[in-house]
Amino acid sequence: QVQLVESGGGLVQAGGSLRLSCAASVRTFSNYAMGWFRQAPGEEREFVAAISRSGGNTRLADSVKGRFTISRDNAKNTVYLQMNSLKPEDTAVYYCAADLPVLSNYAGVRLIEYDYWGQGTQVTVSS
Repeated sequence: QVQLVESGGGLVQAGGSLRLSCAASVRTFSNYAMGWFRQAPGEEREFVAAISRSGGNTRLADSVKGRFTISRDNAKNTVYLQMNSLKPEDTAVYYCAADLPVLSNYAGVRLIEYDYWGQGTQVTVSS
């Protein structure tokens, strides 16, 4: 069983930066593709970013391209989401998710593809 714990959320002013971390308690973290999703109040959970097992393939939602970066450190069993130039529209609960893909370079964008989820961390961007 995989346990995921997000951290790094908080309150930040528009234009500021924040780095989220997701620590995974697994034996073979490198077997998992990882993703970040977010959910604002009254909205459905949406894709933000994903990264393949070794980090060679990354995908970003159009709304965050150029501002967010996803990365991972397999030695630390951790995936990160660096968020720059934050906007009030980025306010949401951010969730970390893990997927066990068939293809090693796969990074999925659909919620249904992910098998394990963290509890989320709140990000609030003030104007």
